[in-house]
Amino acid sequence: MSGHSKWATTKHKKAAIDAKRAKAFAKLVKTIEVAAKIGGPDPDGNPTLADAIQKAKKSSVPNDNIDRAVKRGGGLTGESVEYDQIMYEAYAPGGVAMLIECLTDNKNRAAAETRLAVTRSGGSMADPGSVSFNFERKGVIAVPKADGVAEDDILLAGLDAGLEEVFEHDEVFELRTEASDLVAVRAALQEAGLDYDSAEAEFVANVSVPVDLATAKKVLGVIDALEDLDDVQDVFTNMEIPAEVQAQLDAED
Repeated sequence: MSGHSKWATTKHKKAAIDAKRAKAFAKLVKTIEVAAKIGGPDPDGNPTLADAIQKAKKSSVPNDNIDRAVKRGGGLTGESVEYDQIMYEAYAPGGVAMLIECLTDNKNRAAAETRLAVTRSGGSMADPGSVSFNFERKGVIAVPKADGVAEDDILLAGLDAGLEEVFEHDEVFELRTEASDLVAVRAALQEAGLDYDSAEAEFVANVSVPVDLATAKKVLGVIDALEDLDDVQDVFTNMEIPAEVQAQLDAED
């Protein structure tokens, strides 16, 4: 399985992501602010905030930035944090479906910039509901294939906590859970001494679209254009990159 998850479409772009570290930090900080505003600044009583902090730390966001974001979002600094969460639906080249998750303080700007990024990259916006019906919210955890880590170890650690499926990729095991079980499965892995690269709730496609090299490049171009926007937090697609196409992409990086 080449994977319909976001992980499979971003793995080969690590260098590009590193080059955009400051922008990535800003998006993670924004997520922390919103989580702290909605559920309060105490991560022990706010699982959403705890997840946001954990993700930021995994991405090497400095602790000072995280602490300031928690205080700002929790209203401890007197600053006001106001963001709207919006989901746009679109089609990329090749008929690949896209969900575009935005967190913005200006709806008009987010709508205009998202539409422009999609259409300039060869895609088109879709009507509400025409894409989202094919996606399901899932917890997705990437566990690296470290020495001695086997699928049986992962299943033993996670099944009782809510682990549903394990898919094997070249470099990682990809774990799927219900979104509500993500925190419990992640904690179970940690208790078992199993490290993970990422753990987050994603929209995973029920039906995927295999693509050739040319289409994969075009779709990744749309994703790049969208992820370069400050208001865009995440992009999910139903693109499936076959192993041979992934190998070609890796060879070109």
